[in-house]
Amino acid sequence: MNEHLDRLAPQPLWRHFRTLCETPRPSGHEAALAARLEAWADEQGLAHERDAFGNLLIRKPASKGSEDAPGVIFQGHLDMVPQANSGHPHDFTRDPIETRLGDDGWLRARDTTLGADNGLGVAAALAILEDGDLAHGPLEAIFTLEEESGMGGALNLAEDWLTGRYLLNLDSEDRGEVFIGCAGGTDVVVEAQLPAAPRADDEVTLRLSLTGLRGGHSGIDIHKGLGNANRLLVRALRLLERLDMRLVAYQGGNLRNALPREAFAVLTLPEEEREAAMEEVAALQATLRQEYAGVDDALALTLETVDASADEPLTAQATHLLLAALHAAPCGVERMSHEVPGVVETSNNLGVVGLEAGRFHLGALVRSLHDSAAQDLADRLRAVFELIGAKVRLANGYPGWAPQRDSELLTRFRRVHHDTLGSEPAVKVIHAGLECGILGGKYPALEMISFGPLIRGAHSPDERVEVASVEEFWTLLRALVEDLTR
Repeated sequence: MNEHLDRLAPQPLWRHFRTLCETPRPSGHEAALAARLEAWADEQGLAHERDAFGNLLIRKPASKGSEDAPGVIFQGHLDMVPQANSGHPHDFTRDPIETRLGDDGWLRARDTTLGADNGLGVAAALAILEDGDLAHGPLEAIFTLEEESGMGGALNLAEDWLTGRYLLNLDSEDRGEVFIGCAGGTDVVVEAQLPAAPRADDEVTLRLSLTGLRGGHSGIDIHKGLGNANRLLVRALRLLERLDMRLVAYQGGNLRNALPREAFAVLTLPEEEREAAMEEVAALQATLRQEYAGVDDALALTLETVDASADEPLTAQATHLLLAALHAAPCGVERMSHEVPGVVETSNNLGVVGLEAGRFHLGALVRSLHDSAAQDLADRLRAVFELIGAKVRLANGYPGWAPQRDSELLTRFRRVHHDTLGSEPAVKVIHAGLECGILGGKYPALEMISFGPLIRGAHSPDERVEVASVEEFWTLLRALVEDLTR
């Protein structure tokens, strides 16, 4: 499987990426990959160690004559986002990623996320560590765990562990750009036990489905006007409330940092309202397809009769209050930045919504370039759901990364980019959660930048990487490492 990767250049990088594709590594299941990399480090004669959380650090001494050069740290995360298309059975804890190379020069996976985020950054760091022809100072590669599920690895990274001066985060997704700042964020977790009541004799059970959305990254794609399945299904359910609908179950999205592509609800309503419900849903589907034309053209909203669930439906009042709270909750872009034009300042993603046997759960991710704004938006979510008696907690908070526009590392990167690729890089701040903000808090003396190859559709089965940009990224990375020895 994935033999075609062996024919791509630069071969050392793609060889390591093949290893990552063929070693399952969703968040929380990185142990097999970490062990495999430790065995590889032993084969290379490289020192390695793990901290208490399980983060992996591999060290390589300076090349001959470069012992006095400042240390360089490569940083990436081992885990990937597990998303698959409907109807495609894939166990991300056991099955390898099957890649395919298109005639358009882009590498994709078969009906799943590719794992280029952050597999290509990890692969590049490993290829640098085994490069015997490269002049370099002391090198460290830190590979964190559980980045995608809450920044766990970076938040729990050992202190007084890293010794380098410059940190190169290899977790960005745009060629010709370098990032010097990013948003911070916090998870908002909502839990409630809602009252239910027995079905009436005249009630029928139906299943409402919202499918066909593109999905995407809840940070870098949040401003693109893509549909959020949870937002849209709640909109449909609010319409059906007029027909005495009661909610039985709900499942929408599975990651708080991915725009939900699908959502499903089981509901009851009087038999006499079934045809009216079908008409309402068909009319709303037509409306939504008009609203999302050119953005989510495969959008589908369907209603079908199903066998009665074992769970009782919520009371009419509980149904109303829950849908009202979900409908009122902030979702999408809250504010654009005035300091960094064209960049989202603050946003929220209603990523995971569930209801089963009256137990309601919501997992949202708030992001902002200002930690204070993230806290304020999270508090608004808290206020909305406390109105219906839910318990709300904030978790996995992490700080933003404040830009350092005058750093020596940035100056040298810009020069190397110009000399190597013939162009000036665009210096940017990103509305996504890079680990740099957390690492900077633990190691405030570090100078940091982030760059990488061209990746699109991260956190969705549409994830893809432009193969030519990977070779460009590799050339730039090698040139920068050599420049930092001088």
